[in-house]
Amino acid sequence: MKRLIDTLKNIWKIEELRKRILVTLGLILVYRIGAFVVLPGVVASKITAGNPDNPGDLLQILNMFTGGAFKAASIFALGIMPYITASIVIQVLGFAVPYFQRLQQKEGESGRKKITQITRILTVFITLVQGSAYLTMIQSQGAIDPNISTTVFWFSNIIILMTGTIFAMWLGERITERGVGNGVSILILIGIIARLPQSFIAEFQSKIGANGGLVAFVLEMVFLFLVVLATVMITQAIRRIPIQFAKRMVGRGTSNMPVAGARDFIPIKLNASGVMPIIFAQALMMLPAMLGRAMSKGTPSSFVMALNDFTSVPYNAIYFVLIVLFTYIYTALIVDPKQYSEYLKHQNAFIPGVKPGRSTSEFIDTITSRITLPGAIFLGVIAIMPAFANIFGVNRSFAYFFGGTSLLILVGVALDTLQQIESYLLMRKYDGLIKSGKLQGRGSGLQGIGASM
Repeated sequence: MKRLIDTLKNIWKIEELRKRILVTLGLILVYRIGAFVVLPGVVASKITAGNPDNPGDLLQILNMFTGGAFKAASIFALGIMPYITASIVIQVLGFAVPYFQRLQQKEGESGRKKITQITRILTVFITLVQGSAYLTMIQSQGAIDPNISTTVFWFSNIIILMTGTIFAMWLGERITERGVGNGVSILILIGIIARLPQSFIAEFQSKIGANGGLVAFVLEMVFLFLVVLATVMITQAIRRIPIQFAKRMVGRGTSNMPVAGARDFIPIKLNASGVMPIIFAQALMMLPAMLGRAMSKGTPSSFVMALNDFTSVPYNAIYFVLIVLFTYIYTALIVDPKQYSEYLKHQNAFIPGVKPGRSTSEFIDTITSRITLPGAIFLGVIAIMPAFANIFGVNRSFAYFFGGTSLLILVGVALDTLQQIESYLLMRKYDGLIKSGKLQGRGSGLQGIGASM
């Protein structure tokens, strides 16, 4: 405890870090206040954001990521999600379209600025589409004030929703520039955390009234802690491929002496794809259920109903397989062994015992394929963990925090923010956040290879 207090004091002593933290907290406060400002002409109490008994429902997911703003029909009802969608589209285009590949990999800072501009423009179009769908949903539920003209309602609110998303995007960029951490990720994190206290209290109240409820609640918290711990370990886990730089000559004339080259390593992450396979698999899992409900007359079939229930066996089996497949596909897209090989060649470095060129690429590809399997299985297990938590008696809304997208985002954003804070502490010669002085899985000079792909 004393070490934690000393670390907090050291953080507050660094003026720049203190200002950045205060700016971050201030912008987050603005974002959360906006989440309670209701759109004009909307009766928020009549809005039903999906199936409350199914946290895996699309509308429930959107409501969670926006911190309840979706169901509250606020000016931030769409949150930062259109921007995230646009970023994913641009990233996928970067794998398939040569123009975007050139912008991402070869044109440096100017290319990144062009990509940012294109992403912003695409965000506006996506917001218009999603905003129209959102207003249609509000209208279908009879949540519009009858005293307001439909034309005025649509015209004003579509502009307000678009402005809210752009403003949320601007807040995220300001947090990245002047605050601590990745702003867009932090806004998503805040939306998820905003729902956590309510779910936690509901779970505590449901357990405290039952026989042995307190013991069961403590065991749940212990299990949740172990799940978070395992997620952190796997998220930070890397496979180090040792490399060695060629010998160089030191001195002049006849006094030249060969000096052994430095040693380093290529870090290949066990979970290189991050949360993207779960996002893709989740989006794909929603399609059959939506199509089945739209095409079926009367009561949907039992299979369609099972695909819309995140606790059913068919849902979790298909979901698990899709995540494993998407993990391999996405890892193959973002980890390019040829780029590693070319980088080593340009740096006059090599992997001991492996020939440069094609052999190096094949070696790295083999290592990546091997470590991707446990990473893919782990992602699949984490994704279906909420279903097991619910089976063992955890409240459905609270069970969603035992795994899935929410847990990976919480862990990933927290680690990234802590890494930035630690870098400020180490630059000012203070102790880091952990005893070893730096976060595990960080620190190699080659850590960034392929990160921008």
